[in-house]
Amino acid sequence: MKDVIDVSKLDRDFKYRVIEEPGGEGLLSCFACGTCAASCPVREVDERFNPRRLIRMAILGMKDRVLQDEFIYLCSGCYLCQERCPQDVGITELMTALRNIAVREGYLHPSFKAQLEFVYKLGRLYELTDFDNKKRQKNGLPDLNPVIDEVKILLKEAGLSKFVEVRELSTHSFLDAQFL
Repeated sequence: MKDVIDVSKLDRDFKYRVIEEPGGEGLLSCFACGTCAASCPVREVDERFNPRRLIRMAILGMKDRVLQDEFIYLCSGCYLCQERCPQDVGITELMTALRNIAVREGYLHPSFKAQLEFVYKLGRLYELTDFDNKKRQKNGLPDLNPVIDEVKILLKEAGLSKFVEVRELSTHSFLDAQFL
């Protein structure tokens, strides 16, 4: 059974918001020929990823479905779709524009959220342990602080702290934190 679209929930101005976003300018140039989907290496791995479908949904005003769809984060940036597009739609840039709008609207892919939580807590993507500093000393390098507090300030100023669930990270290993 096909999904039913509730017309009352469509955002008629969404396509214009996408067009105003850098990279989204070519949205209305797409005439859904399917060349992008045919040449997409991500589509080869997962048939559910379909740039043409995402573009169509954006044009129709299905804002919530587009922005909440994890597939806007799957574009590999290979540019095959753009090289073959007869309308010269910048699909890779368009996916970036959709991701930027999604983040501003409060939708962030769980993998990025997990990385952001780590950066917020530690100031970097991985935990710096005593072992790491001992290796640095052995190579004549100075010790590094295990936590960079200034990064937290930058993330707050950038408005990204709203995506962070503050929880205590294990000081045992990076792998422990990945499975929190």
